[in-house]
Amino acid sequence: MWTINDFPAYGNLSGCVVKGYKACPICGDDTPSHRLKNGHKICYIGHRKWLPINHPYRRQRAAFNGKPEYGIPPEPLTGEEVLHMVENGDRVCWKKKSIFFDLEYWKYLPVRHALDVMHIEKNVCDSIIGTLLEIPGKNKDGIAARLDLLNMGSKLICNPVWRKTYSFASWALEFVKSREERDSRLLGLKSHDCHTLMQQLLPVAIRSVLEKPARWMYPFERYMKVLKGYVQNRTRPEGCIAERYIAEEAVEFCTQHLSDVSTVGVPSSQKMGVSKPLSGCTVSVVDQDLLNQAHLYVLENTEEVLPYIEQHMIHIKTAYPKFRKRTKWLQDKHNSTFIQWLRFKVQSELEEDNMAYQKI
Repeated sequence: MWTINDFPAYGNLSGCVVKGYKACPICGDDTPSHRLKNGHKICYIGHRKWLPINHPYRRQRAAFNGKPEYGIPPEPLTGEEVLHMVENGDRVCWKKKSIFFDLEYWKYLPVRHALDVMHIEKNVCDSIIGTLLEIPGKNKDGIAARLDLLNMGSKLICNPVWRKTYSFASWALEFVKSREERDSRLLGLKSHDCHTLMQQLLPVAIRSVLEKPARWMYPFERYMKVLKGYVQNRTRPEGCIAERYIAEEAVEFCTQHLSDVSTVGVPSSQKMGVSKPLSGCTVSVVDQDLLNQAHLYVLENTEEVLPYIEQHMIHIKTAYPKFRKRTKWLQDKHNSTFIQWLRFKVQSELEEDNMAYQKI
């Protein structure tokens, strides 16, 4: 299990510092931070190190901070390392011990906290729309931003010009606005609206500057919905999720050894659209071949049956000496006759035990 939240809540739940010069929970003390002289904010410009080592963005200078990036991403701290740092007073990047460490298994989880993509996408969408439409209070393209880009040696074509005051060419969409339009605001956008804008409309509007189309289908949020559906007892959510997950894993494992059987859990493809009512149920009859296949699989994975499997293989080799070296033929013969042979074998052993008991 893990938490999904925005970045400020990430700091509250994990105990990590989420602002200042050491605000990255992954980089820690090596967070590549830089304070903007004109914007008076701290920016973090080391994100390119997570790209593949031969990615063209690593070599670009003017598009980023005026420098190439040849660093490698750091390894995330494990839960045990974080707990050791917090308990021993090494709190440069950690302001407190997370209450989740009271759970015995929490320090062993490879992923403990995750960021909510919907929150991030909405914030990014608001900034992009505000910049493109020059919405007051939402526009990120100003004199301070242009001067900071100039200081970093980035986007040199965007330099402002000094003529008694700074002026620059706006990146906003070129169209004439009325007074009412200049004072208007874009309000009421929900997360789904921002998702539609980011995934469907904006790529068309700014397709000339995009490298290639990209989509995000919220896999974590969808899977968390599946896990929440497992909870029947709200006082023991972890037990409900674990029990249901193990059951599905067992069924999923069995389906890998059965032919023409679909998997369980999250469907491989989901189509977004209007929900429809459930249709009437259909009754399907399992044929004898599929039933025997499932029966054989259960028997061969039962420890008590293993001695009988060896006896049956010896019986086949003795009955058919001409085929004792043909492994494929022996296996097929075993699969087709083992269930019936085992039934008679067990019945004969039970009868012998009953006769021996009666004599005693």
